Amino acid sequence: MDKQTFWKLIETARADAEADRVAARAAELLADSPAAEIAAAQQVLWDLLADSYRAPLWAAAYVINGGCSDDGFDYFRGWLLTQGETAFTRALADPDSLADHPAVRAAASEGVELWDEEALSIAWTAYESATGRELPSDSFTISYPDLDPAWSFDFDDAEETASRLPRLSALFG
Repeated sequence: MDKQTFWKLIETARADAEADRVAARAAELLADSPAAEIAAAQQVLWDLLADSYRAPLWAAAYVINGGCSDDGFDYFRGWLLTQGETAFTRALADPDSLADHPAVRAAASEGVELWDEEALSIAWTAYESATGRELPSDSFTISYPDLDPAWSFDFDDAEETASRLPRLSALFG
């Protein structure tokens, strides 16, 4: 399993399922793969989560969800994974671009939070479904980079946040 194959899995799940069932559908599809490939998918998922462990994205999640704890940031990035590779890559390059995402715009008008805890366990769920056993703990590692110190400010500081994420701040103002 590599990133390209993982993203194809997500795109297939997105085509097959309602927005709130993408992670569940991805797990169902992945469960048809060999156990070793399922286990490898967990490492790909954590690598993508590490790629997205960025302070600017955390600030965007904070604005979108009206606050964002450590766990909340994980769940937000899980939601972002279920949006597909294009949305994920675009958000990493420019978190303020999330202001264009239809689900983010809907969340702003409806006052809902965007998160998907289930997305973090796609491979766990698939592995248990396929084998009847838990995913081996040695099948993946988690290593997050340090956060950008230039973004080390209180995300409740509306003025500073608006200067860095103007479109999201205006949308959720």
